[in-house]
Amino acid sequence: MELGLTGKLLVAAPALAETFFERTVIYLCAHSEQDGAMGLIVNRRLSQPGLDDLFAQLGIEPSPPERRIGVCMGGPVEHARGFVLHSADWAGEGSLDVDGHTTLTASLDILREIAAGHGPRQAVMALGHAAWAPGQLEEEILRDSSWFIAPATDEIVFGTDHAKKWRQALVAIDFDPLLLSSSVGEA
Repeated sequence: MELGLTGKLLVAAPALAETFFERTVIYLCAHSEQDGAMGLIVNRRLSQPGLDDLFAQLGIEPSPPERRIGVCMGGPVEHARGFVLHSADWAGEGSLDVDGHTTLTASLDILREIAAGHGPRQAVMALGHAAWAPGQLEEEILRDSSWFIAPATDEIVFGTDHAKKWRQALVAIDFDPLLLSSSVGEA
């Protein structure tokens, strides 16, 4: 069953309590029946390494007017690999247009542009990503009730208040997080 989730948010349901994905909000960069899915957690800010640390590690010298973007834990896969999720007003070599509004870039070009005060209007960097094999995400959504699906908004994807993103995503689909329970019962 093709759900067409590219460009949407996965919002962790209470079934994922006490797991790596507890209260996560994941922007789905790609989803297909044949290839599975790939996404970035957008609400787990990393305190270390910070953007300046990454620039230093990569030999990128910031020059005024340097821009600041958040760095998130993108997921449990390939922690050392960086991705920049950004508005579609900038594209470079290797950029992937996700949905006409949001673009994913994994090259150093975008970091150089950001360090120089240029680049996309909105951006968030993620280290690592989340991935699902073909059919796995559909099973987690439909059978296991592990995820809610919400529309992606700039405020949730690019906003800086990471602590509120999970709640904002639930409110966007008319769920009151206070009414959710992590226990599953039988009728």
